[in-house]
Order: sequence, then structure tokens, then C-alpha cells
Amino acid sequence: MTPTSAATATGHHPSGPGTAPHGYIAQKDAYLKRLRRIEGQARGLQRMVEQEQYCIDILTQVSAMTSALRSVALGLLDEHLQHCVVRAAQEGGEEAEAKLHEASQAIARLVRS
Repeated sequence: MTPTSAATATGHHPSGPGTAPHGYIAQKDAYLKRLRRIEGQARGLQRMVEQEQYCIDILTQVSAMTSALRSVALGLLDEHLQHCVVRAAQEGGEEAEAKLHEASQAIARLVRS
């Protein structure tokens, strides 16, 4: 099994010395800030249920949180396509095929969600 197929099979990809950084690294702080905001929204939703808030108000907040998560997912997908997939496509071979397949599966998951 090649390192690429092993990484794809386990869902983990190598990082560290000698490997290219993930595409989102330049925006890491922004992603973390957005995810912390989403985490706060989740805690707010829990409080709303605990306080027995009106159903529609809770659903409105669920929708906002879902939209925020979708935005993060689309940003990460865009970064992945622009960096990881493009780099692999330029190199060609098994790595390119694996990255394209991986991206296709990620897009399918996002469309289903």
C-alpha cells in the first residue's frame, strides 16, 4: 500500500516536516474564530432548550448555526481544491486520482447535508 492509499484508507493525511501544509493554514485563525463562534451558538441552543424557549426561536438559531457550519465547510472545500487538489493534479499519478476522488466524496457529503 502506498502512503497515499494508506492515508486515503485511514482518512488521515500526513503533515509535518517534508509535507506541504494544508490549504487552510493561511486562514487557520479565521477558521478557529468562526468555529468558536459556532461553539457559542451551540451552547446558546442548549440554554434555549433548557429554558424552554419557543420552538420557532430555537429552529431559527439552528438554521443560523447550520448556515455558519456550511460556510466553514465550503471555505475549507475551496481551500482544499485550490491547494491540495491542484498540487496533486499538477504532480499527476495516484495522488491526483486520490485527491480528486476525495474531493468528489466531500462534495457529495456536503450536498447531502
